[in-house]
Amino acid sequence: MPESDARWLLLIHQIPPKPDYFRVKIWRRLQRLGAVAIKNSVYVLPKSDQTQEDFQWVLREIVEGRGDASLCEARFVDGLADEEVEALFQTARSTEYGEIAEAAHRLRKLPSPKERGAAGRRKQIEIELTKLKRRLAEVVAIDFFGAEGRETADGLVAGIEARMNKKRPEKQVDASATMFVDELQGKTWVTRKGIYVDRMASAWFIRRFVDPEAGFKFVPPKGYKPLPGELCFDMFEAEFTHEGDRCTLEVLIDRVGRRDPAVSRIAEIVHDIDLKDTKFGRQETSGIEQVIAGIAMAHKDDEIRLTRASAVFDDLYEYFKRKAD
Repeated sequence: MPESDARWLLLIHQIPPKPDYFRVKIWRRLQRLGAVAIKNSVYVLPKSDQTQEDFQWVLREIVEGRGDASLCEARFVDGLADEEVEALFQTARSTEYGEIAEAAHRLRKLPSPKERGAAGRRKQIEIELTKLKRRLAEVVAIDFFGAEGRETADGLVAGIEARMNKKRPEKQVDASATMFVDELQGKTWVTRKGIYVDRMASAWFIRRFVDPEAGFKFVPPKGYKPLPGELCFDMFEAEFTHEGDRCTLEVLIDRVGRRDPAVSRIAEIVHDIDLKDTKFGRQETSGIEQVIAGIAMAHKDDEIRLTRASAVFDDLYEYFKRKAD
């Protein structure tokens, strides 16, 4: 098999039933590496020099524990498709990002340590925040395929840190907002492949209220370097992405100074779907969430997803606009 054909590394192992702790130890080691199981005792990682070294250390540990293990390069010819294997990684990482986001939500609800006598509470928040940052970094390191939820988790954790350090004041929209919109004309807007609700809604907002001729580019989640004339959104370290407990759409609306009740209601729906925190609790949210999920299930192509979702948001905007009237 040519080396370029092998996308995956498989670790196939047998571990003695006793002692019990050894099996748990190996399982935890594989979890920390980001490996996912495709069969009993068969774990997979995307092929790279680093993942090969990681698996080799686990293999050596298994053998030293009187188990048996083999490491092989592989490509899936029949049965599992590469996309299905990638989805296993994305599901695992999305779950972990969700757990970090939930912990961040709980931490945000603690009283702000401003008043006198709050030193103990501040110390508690600092300890928990350090743990969250460490856990987020661990998950990002094994997020091989750009799982949903990183921007949400990162924004929430960064928001807590800013709250503690008082580094990031709330952004205020000023009279130059319309000038800022003018500066956004003629750009190519870049975001991650596999767009979902926040990226769908943000792209719809850009094309409807910022630049009707805006072009979009959908790129892999890692390693992309923007070209001149490109702006990134809903990506890590993008010009427009999650800030604190605000989704990308909310940040975009704020930055361009759009004061429109109908748009605000859509942003509330998108926020609750994307951040899963029921902050606004609009009755329309559940139905829109199902429609968005249906679009994603039915269409792999991002341009088609954007077209279908834009029609939904156009109609939803018209509904809220007329309802307000």
